[in-house]
Amino acid sequence: MFIKPDYDIENIYAINLEELKALGISALLFDLDSTLMGSKTGYYTEKTLEWLKNVKKDFFVGVVSNNYNPSYMEKVRACTDFPIVFEAHKPNIKVTKTFMDEYGLKPSTTCFVGDRPLTDILCGKRLGCKTILVDSITADIEKPIVRFARKLERLSIRKY
Repeated sequence: MFIKPDYDIENIYAINLEELKALGISALLFDLDSTLMGSKTGYYTEKTLEWLKNVKKDFFVGVVSNNYNPSYMEKVRACTDFPIVFEAHKPNIKVTKTFMDEYGLKPSTTCFVGDRPLTDILCGKRLGCKTILVDSITADIEKPIVRFARKLERLSIRKY
């Protein structure tokens, strides 16, 4: 199976927010680990917090995470000031659809952003959202085996 994200960019900071606004996008749903924060760190960097502050001026921001660790979820909720749902079971869309319905989000005006083609991008595509595939926010410090696994997973992406 091939998956084609609408955009394939370096990281969240490279998202062209003006272009998304021009396309009528008003909501951004993000994966959490490796997209908005280092995997299982439980905190946002200052750079990410400043970037999110800017994003929230023009967009609804939410997080859809597959993480299911109760202590980690509590840690993340304590430092997050926007809606977040855990145990999403992506690429299954049931939890994400319920989350979108709860906040009045429509697929046509929502963009799904994540670092994993087979969970995040597939979930966004199945929902009918625009999708943005980003590399890990901590790509520069990831272990070689993790980088290799990411390259393998990206073989499922159709670039054309």
